[in-house]
Amino acid sequence: MSTIIKQNKTLADGLSGEQLFSAQIGLTYRDFLVLPGFIDFNPSEVYLETKVSKNITIKRPLISSPMDTVTESAMAIALALQGGLGIIHYNNTLEEQVKFVRKVKRFENGFITDPIILSPNNSIEDLDDIKEKFGFSGIPITEDGTFNSKLIGIVTNRDIDFEKDRTQKLGKLMTSNLITAEVGISLNEANNILRVKKVGKLPIVDVSGRLVALVSRSDLKKNKEFPDASKDLNKRLLVGAAVSTLPESRERVSELYDAGVDLIIIDSAQGNSSYQIDMIKYIKKNFKNLDVVAGNVVTKEQSRSLIEAGADGLRVGMGPGSICITQETMAVGRAQATAVFMTSHYASQFDVPVIADGGISNIGDIANALAIGASTCMMGSMFAGTNEAPGEYFYENGIRLKKYRGMASLEAMKAGGDKRYFSESQKIKVAQGVSGAVVDKGSVQNLVPYLVQGLRQSFQDMGYKSIPDLHKGLREENLRFERRTESAQAQGSVHGLYSYTSPTMRVE
Repeated sequence: MSTIIKQNKTLADGLSGEQLFSAQIGLTYRDFLVLPGFIDFNPSEVYLETKVSKNITIKRPLISSPMDTVTESAMAIALALQGGLGIIHYNNTLEEQVKFVRKVKRFENGFITDPIILSPNNSIEDLDDIKEKFGFSGIPITEDGTFNSKLIGIVTNRDIDFEKDRTQKLGKLMTSNLITAEVGISLNEANNILRVKKVGKLPIVDVSGRLVALVSRSDLKKNKEFPDASKDLNKRLLVGAAVSTLPESRERVSELYDAGVDLIIIDSAQGNSSYQIDMIKYIKKNFKNLDVVAGNVVTKEQSRSLIEAGADGLRVGMGPGSICITQETMAVGRAQATAVFMTSHYASQFDVPVIADGGISNIGDIANALAIGASTCMMGSMFAGTNEAPGEYFYENGIRLKKYRGMASLEAMKAGGDKRYFSESQKIKVAQGVSGAVVDKGSVQNLVPYLVQGLRQSFQDMGYKSIPDLHKGLREENLRFERRTESAQAQGSVHGLYSYTSPTMRVE
């Protein structure tokens, strides 16, 4: 047996993680490959459960960035249902951020408390727009299109599917003979009415007949459709929220805590500061069972400062994002793969998980980040452009797009994004990000399963069934890597063709 082990060691190709990153040069995810391992399992056997922080575990290593063109309640709900986690941005008022968190926490309760409402004077075209933007068309109709007036009908696909004239008013087409329930009804009772009456939507009204909430038949299927959903002990969806290090954020944390937030991310471009350390200590002292992810960091020394202050997780990345120009503008930062390896190698000694934030544009980047020590990946551009991302679609040169901007772009800073850059009192603002647009990617509900299946196949090629096993292979130097030159990178991508069709991230 010892002879076999010795022989196997002499056959070990490539480099260990330590050897790969020992060179004093920064590496990105594209600068290396993981060498293949032994396959004795199917992709379906790969288990992607992982830790976001010391006390929070999710089924998928996917987190959305707290950016105002990426994560509000719709994104957080969709990701949590798929086993990931959404982090609500704070480029808004305290009341708005708390409202988004509450929407996520009460979503799984089954009562939709802020449904879209139309009036009888709206047209089928208005309903078509809502269906395109939000993916549903069962819309309550009140006398004036607000919660303040009486519910008079509901319009579903059955009412409008075969109508050629889309300018017709909904008042002529709506179903007015409604089955409703009074406010105070339990979810089980509401679901029973949906079953017995065989209706898709059940409006909940007050004594004056005004709409209070809506229960959808599709909610009955949630537990079956989303068995890997990220939930707390009370079976509510998990959600995180970002705050700055400014004194005003202490009130935010308190309100978010009362709203049920599960995780706070302290959002700073450079996290190794006395301001952040003070914020970590304040949160850990005053809010029981509330985990804190600190950052952003890229070095072991930065990591040490925040872990000693009480951080439950680290967010790693300074300048690698597709809309970030910090490295170019400030000449400060670190190549992302090197940053992830160095920080996670140090943090693992304290069982502090690392979130790889930025520099991810495909499945391979996610796999590489996990292979070098990250527990999860935070993405902005990957989720920007989806149906669930904030903002409206628009067309440019015939391409359907959505706005995507860095939180350090001049546009975002004017709206409050400069709170993470210690420049809130400066009249002259130096941008560390840009504004742009990304192509429509469809729904997160389709995108995430696509990413997950790709990750499972990548893990199979590497020869590991889970993220903890992958990290164990990294530590024990059984997981092997190889640097690759620019020509090797070119050869590893599409080349030598007259033309080709590039695969799209939009999944139908």
